[in-house]
Amino acid sequence: MNIQWDAGQYVQNFSFVHQYGRDLLELIENPGGLRVLDLGCGTGELTCQLHERGMNPLGMDASPDQLKIARANYPEFVFFQGDATDFSLDKPVDVVFSNAVLHWIDGDRHPRMLEKVHAALRPEGQFVFEFGGAGNNLQIHEALRKGFEKRGYPYSHAFYFPSIGEYTPRLEAAGFKVVFARLFDRFTELEGDNGLYDWIRMFIKIPFIDIPGEEQEAIIQEALLDLEKSLYREGKWHADYVRIRCKAIKNP
Repeated sequence: MNIQWDAGQYVQNFSFVHQYGRDLLELIENPGGLRVLDLGCGTGELTCQLHERGMNPLGMDASPDQLKIARANYPEFVFFQGDATDFSLDKPVDVVFSNAVLHWIDGDRHPRMLEKVHAALRPEGQFVFEFGGAGNNLQIHEALRKGFEKRGYPYSHAFYFPSIGEYTPRLEAAGFKVVFARLFDRFTELEGDNGLYDWIRMFIKIPFIDIPGEEQEAIIQEALLDLEKSLYREGKWHADYVRIRCKAIKNP
């Protein structure tokens, strides 16, 4: 998926994305000295965390704006621009790590992405990842859908949110042994007084592309009113995240 990021706003208001990724690091076995590809590294915070846990990371991302921030903040690491469905490395890595990235890749392109990850790993290398799973942000998407359909517009978000039953066979077909898979809710507090509005503006761009600005604003405001009872608690907006977290080993 091709999306233009406001990298500065991402750093300021959406730091929870990489903060939650710290738990994912615990799935990497025997981390000391491992060479790791941070797939979809963004602004590099988790690349640095990988290093602090004794690994030798390099970061890849499709966004030049995010990479610019990563290089400025962490000049000691190697960062490069690349497409998760079309990349190669000069030598295999021990781990491919990815947090909050893979749902941006269209479902029909995942076999190609898994093929590239498999090729990037040494035999018995670890693929550790987390992304949006089945039911992710369902309340938000349904509230937006109502506003779109009310005005005669189709609403079709371009994210890929699979279940465990759907995704683990894809891993096995790509040559991996799945050793851990979990689907879980993560009700997530958003930053700022306009947390959910800012979240929608940051992450739900594609459905709004051909809709006039005034109608965009009306749709979002109606969605916020609809979601207030369920997602606004104790003075804070939240997002109804559901995550799929997996660890798979490349078959020797």
